[in-house]
Amino acid sequence: MTGTAEAVPAPEDVLTAMADPVRREILAALARTGGATPTSLAAVLPVTRQAVAKHLAVLDRAGLVRSRRAGREVHYEAELRPLRQATRWLDVLADRWEQRLEAIRELAEGGSEA
Repeated sequence: MTGTAEAVPAPEDVLTAMADPVRREILAALARTGGATPTSLAAVLPVTRQAVAKHLAVLDRAGLVRSRRAGREVHYEAELRPLRQATRWLDVLADRWEQRLEAIRELAEGGSEA
């Protein structure tokens, strides 16, 4: 790790990257195997190596993968911290909505007794 602060991806960037089923498959494969190259991922996915590379670029921008060069190949690994952060953000959002719905329910039930 370098001494520079890493930018934390915004939850919406993570969710946008995860919206595509192929990107979800790629991230799952990377998490399952510990890492892979675009070529090895394309061998097990129904898309070309070029498509995998484009999907990896989106995942990289969202902070969901990290890459390292080994000779002529680039190896990618899953980085799940941004996904966990987005999940926590969604949990907070869900709690707020639950509180709002509960307040509406209390108002509706209180209003029917009058």
